[in-house]
Amino acid sequence: MPRMNPIRCLQLSCIGMSLATATLAAAPAPTAAPAPTAALAAAPAMANEHQDLGQLQRVVESYVRKEAAGLPGELSFRVAPLDNRLSLPHCSSPQAFMPPGGRLWGKSAVGVRCLAPVAWTVYTSVTVEVSAEYVITARPMGQGETVSAQDLTTMRGDLARLPAGIVVDPQHAVGKQLAMSLGAGQPLRRDMLRQPNVIAQGQGVKLVSEGPGFRVSTEGRALGNAADGQLVQVRAPSGQTVSGVARSGGIVEVRY
Repeated sequence: MPRMNPIRCLQLSCIGMSLATATLAAAPAPTAAPAPTAALAAAPAMANEHQDLGQLQRVVESYVRKEAAGLPGELSFRVAPLDNRLSLPHCSSPQAFMPPGGRLWGKSAVGVRCLAPVAWTVYTSVTVEVSAEYVITARPMGQGETVSAQDLTTMRGDLARLPAGIVVDPQHAVGKQLAMSLGAGQPLRRDMLRQPNVIAQGQGVKLVSEGPGFRVSTEGRALGNAADGQLVQVRAPSGQTVSGVARSGGIVEVRY
């Protein structure tokens, strides 16, 4: 068996090493791992998928302050927190509103709604208190009595706990007549008062008829009682019955 030339073997080895080196040099460099920037940038978007319930609480509080600004007296209110188990899609512009027929008085409900990107509506309980002076009777009074300033006094309390239409200014009652009998210390409501009559049944009145281009005055007799601005029937001297508007001073206006 012929012996291999050691010089040739050395040359072949060198060729093999050169090929291996070339192969390694030509291999592509390993791809670097992506930077975590994209994952970190997405984190805030993930956090914003659900609505912050504290923001809704602040929206309702701002709404109540604005809507109740015109109420008399000192305003205080409490907004019940939303259930923290509530999960709502994030809303960029939630809006507070009163349900139809609702009013910010005593205990009521206020709604919060979102129109986009996802529509939803929730409600929370609101308790409004209004501390102010209100008018009460200073003595027992009978039906038909005309109210004077001495017949009234005031008391302070929560108007939201009192009946609707409570009188808060005594001047709104002075000069009017009671539509019912009242005991002393009773809160005064607007529906308990009526304008005093300026025309009495059977009273002789001045009947003023007016229309385009004419004005005629005659005498008549009232067939009923009437306050200023109310309609009353009057019998004219001819026997005809006409309806007119009662005015102070015993005048009844008839317009054609």
